[in-house]
Formats: sequence, structure tokens, C-alpha cells
Amino acid sequence: MKPFDANGMFAPSVPDSGHALRKLAMRGAGATIFSGMLRLAIQMVGTVVLARLILPREFGLVTMVTTFSVLLMSCGSNGITEAVAQCEHVTHGLASNLFWVTVGVGAALTAGFAAAGTLVAKFYGETELAPLCVALSAAILISSCSVVHLALLRRAMRFSTVAKIDVAARVVSVATGILFGLAGWGRWALVVGWCALYFSMMAGGMIMCRWVPGRPRYVAGTGAMLRFAAHTYGRFSVQYFSSNTDNLLVGWRFGAHALGFYKRAYDLFALSAAQLVSATALVAVSALSRVRNNRELYRSYLLGALTVMGFLGMGIAGDLTLVGKDLIRLLLGPGWETAGLIFTYFAPGIGAMLIYGTHGWIHLSIGRADRWFVWGIAEWLVTTSLFFIGLPWGPQGIAVAWGVSYWSLIVPAMWYAGKPIGLGVGPVLSSVWRFVAASLLAGLSAEAILRQWPALSLATGASGAAERLGLVSLLFTCLYLGAIILLHGGFAPAKKMMGLLKEMSSVAKEPAAASASENC
Repeated sequence: MKPFDANGMFAPSVPDSGHALRKLAMRGAGATIFSGMLRLAIQMVGTVVLARLILPREFGLVTMVTTFSVLLMSCGSNGITEAVAQCEHVTHGLASNLFWVTVGVGAALTAGFAAAGTLVAKFYGETELAPLCVALSAAILISSCSVVHLALLRRAMRFSTVAKIDVAARVVSVATGILFGLAGWGRWALVVGWCALYFSMMAGGMIMCRWVPGRPRYVAGTGAMLRFAAHTYGRFSVQYFSSNTDNLLVGWRFGAHALGFYKRAYDLFALSAAQLVSATALVAVSALSRVRNNRELYRSYLLGALTVMGFLGMGIAGDLTLVGKDLIRLLLGPGWETAGLIFTYFAPGIGAMLIYGTHGWIHLSIGRADRWFVWGIAEWLVTTSLFFIGLPWGPQGIAVAWGVSYWSLIVPAMWYAGKPIGLGVGPVLSSVWRFVAASLLAGLSAEAILRQWPALSLATGASGAAERLGLVSLLFTCLYLGAIILLHGGFAPAKKMMGLLKEMSSVAKEPAAASASENC
């Protein structure tokens, strides 16, 4: 894609409202969700193989470092990306300024993190961490170089292109990690895999977005975009600290071995939500930003998305609560049973995480990243307080704290996000409560039925875990769909979901609106 015309104006045309925008957004959602499933499958393959090549302690050591480094790697991608997506006018000069600011900040953070390796090692009491910090610092600079290129692709709603880049990068990362793991590199195989991921993203972004930034110069609007980006990254940073304080506490209190088990359980918990919320966030923000002046259409799009998140999220949460331990046994193999136990405490919060994550769409689409940042501070205070309450019960107590945090924050978060546009919590709750009730009814019913089937729980080994996984998931799915039909008084939700899936199915083609004025 060539993002700018001869006059330096953003070239790819995107519809502002109506049926064309909906069609484009649904295709983008289809591409990101489909790629999200592929990414999840790729990461699962990597997890399955690497768990058999690398010890839990090695995973724990790398997690201790990435708890800090991932925040710095995201300095541009969380902030600049959203600023480019929601800005009314983007020019070549403005994009160039953003590029050089992002790369400059990335270089400074790279040097700073490499120098801080000894401090990280002292904090955890693990001398092996200092060289890991130096090696992983390279990924910070690499990741900063592709931020604006990928953001321009997303602004043009070329979501399937970005999805292909992401999937290809994950394949390269996992394959690299496995090859080095087979060679006996241990923790360093994980480090090389991290660096390969960001290098592949950089290469893909620059190949697919054929744009060379110009020299930095004064361009009107640069300051406003950087302030928006700073608020967005500030919010991300607060959220990141909130979602990684658990790693700090588990690693500090219980050591690298326990953190290895906890991190594997957390990854499965977070990935199931991240592949839906994070993958579709920029699609939703891009679409909602273009109809924010049409309150009725905005409300329709948002509530439709919440319905989908409620349907999928509560179904995933209920099923994984029942089969999570067996899923971990199959994925990670023997020796990881502790991770399976921890995951069963995570799983009930998955549905709440999916629904809660959509409140950020509202803040960003109406241009109120400042309010999102303020809310992030409140979220961090609540979540961190719950972590300290749960800490005496070990990693399991931290896992429970996650679920309690999401469930307790949904209503106030939606109220606060919707206040500037007059969106109350009533329509939000009306969109999702039946799915919550259906998941609870299906889960309790499945548990009652399984108690009458004791032979199933006695089956041991991988074959027993696979048998339980298949049968229990099938049972829960049937009960869940039946409960939804009962609570909705008909098949309307099923028909709506089928219609949405049909709209998202044409992901193989690039939307015509996004390819106008392009030369690929």
C-alpha cells in the first residue's frame, strides 16, 4: 500500500458511515478474529512443544524480564496506533514526525533497559537476569520501527494485511524458539523467539506499507496527536502494571519455579480473551470513530459488538472452567499439573474480561483517551488491592483476584465510559445478562450430570484427559445453547450470530474501499 498521494495527503479512501462502513468493519473483524484463532493455535503449538523442551524455572526467569520489557516494547504501538486510527486528517509530514518520535523513544528505552539489567536482577535476587535484559532490550528498538507503518495500514482498514503480517511473524517466532529449544538453548530459545517476532513484524510492515518517512519538521497537529498518544499509552501503562503486578508478586514471593507454572496458566487465560478483544479493538475503534456523531448508529454498532462478546465470552468461560485442568494436561504434558490447578481459578473470569475490555472502545472512539487514562488508575488501585488480599493463598489466590476484579469493574467502567455520550449501563446489561445466566445454568447442570458419571473422572493419562475434554465440552455447549434459546424465548441470538459470521466470512478479499488509490 502507498499511504500518501503526491500532495502528501492520506490516500486510501474509507467510507464515513452507513452500509459500506459496516461491511468494511465486519470484514476487518472477520480477518482479525480469524487471524486471532490462527495466532492462538500457533502459540498453543509453541507452548506444547517448548513446555517439553524447557523447564518451568527457565520460563519463570524470562517472564521476570518480559514483565518489564513488554511494557517498553509497547511504547509506540499503544498510543501512536490509536492516534493515527482516530485522527481526522493524517499527512506525510505528520506521519514522519510520529515515526521519528517513536524510534527516538525506542532507542532511549533500549539503552535504559539494557543498563537496568542489574537492578532487575537485584530485585528478584536472580543474577541470571542481567544478560537476559540486555538481549531482550534489542526487541524494544526493533518494535518501534514498524509502529507507524502498521498504524497506517490499520487506518486504511487493511486489517487482513496486518493480520497476515502478524500470523507470519508468530510462525517465525515459534519456529525459531522451537529450533533453538531443540538445540538445547533453554531460556535463550525464548529470548531469540521474542526478538524474531518483532523483527518479522517490522519487515512485514515496511514491505506492505511502502512509505519512507521524511525529515522531522514542524507540522500542525503533531502536538495534539502526541498528547492523545501519551494519554493512551498512559492508560496502557497503568493497565499493564495492573495486569503484571501479579507476576511481580508471584516471582518475588514464591520464586521462578512457581512463576513458571503461574505464567503458563495466565497465558491461556489471557490469550482466550486477547485474541477477541485486542484483535478486534482497532477495527471497532476505526468503525465507531466514523459514526460517533450519529448516536443511534453508534449505539447500534456498540451493542451489537457487546452481544457477540457476551455470547462468546461466557461460553468460553463456562467450558474452560470445567475442562481447563484437562486442557493444560494435554497441552503441556506431565509435570505441569500445578498450572492446570491454577487455571481452573482463572477460567470463570474470562467472560467478564471480554465484556469489560470493550469499555476502552468507547473512550478511544469518542477521542477521550484522557478519561480512559483516569479510569485506568482506578482499575489499577482496585486490582492491585485484590492481589494483595489474595496473595496469602498463593498463585491460586491471585487467579481468583483477577476474576473478582473484572466482575466488580464492569458496571462502573461502562457507566464512566458512556457518560460523555449519554450511554447508560442499562442497555449494556440488557445485551449481556442472558449470556451470563445461560453460562451459569449450563455449568451447574453439566456439573450435576458429571457427578452421575464417576467413571469419566477416573480415567487417567492423556487419553483420559482428551476423553473428558471432548465429552464435557460437547455437553456444556449443548446446555449453553439450550439455555440461551430458553432465556431469549427463541432462536434470535443464533440467527444474529449466523448473520454476523456470514458478513465476516469474506476475509480473503481486501475491501475495495481500502484498496482504492493503492498500488500494491
